[in-house]
Amino acid sequence: MKKIFLLGLGVCMVLSFSSCKSKKESAYKTAYDQAKQQELVQGESQASDPIEIAPVTSSTTPKADATYRSEKVVLATGAAGSLKAFSVVCGSFSSKTNADALRQKLVGEGYKALVVQNPTTGMYRVVCASYDDKQQAADARESFKANHPGDADFQKAWLLYNK
Repeated sequence: MKKIFLLGLGVCMVLSFSSCKSKKESAYKTAYDQAKQQELVQGESQASDPIEIAPVTSSTTPKADATYRSEKVVLATGAAGSLKAFSVVCGSFSSKTNADALRQKLVGEGYKALVVQNPTTGMYRVVCASYDDKQQAADARESFKANHPGDADFQKAWLLYNK
């Protein structure tokens, strides 16, 4: 009796392992083979077309965009007399607390940061550099962006003209 049972169990195992290939599996294999063949044909046609490589041009100095936004602002936090005609704004907030927090972070990085307020809109602008010359301010903005390549908000830094 045990022999018949073991023999039956063995036959069941053999049948179950030998019937793994189904029609569905062969359909997948056929589709795969067709896609592979099509890929090879496309690769051959693309390989025969010449590839034109454009020359790479580089500039040693970044071109600074000297456009600016005009606003009348007053110093809210920072050293008196440090606000010049053109400033690099790296943050704008409706809350002075948030503006002061960013200013402290920039001061910790070595910037002479200021917080200025536009009395008309009530917005607080965080200034990381301020100059009398527009081109110097534009250069400082590009330098600031280059020092913070991973910060998307700092990449939006802009020039402010205090009218």
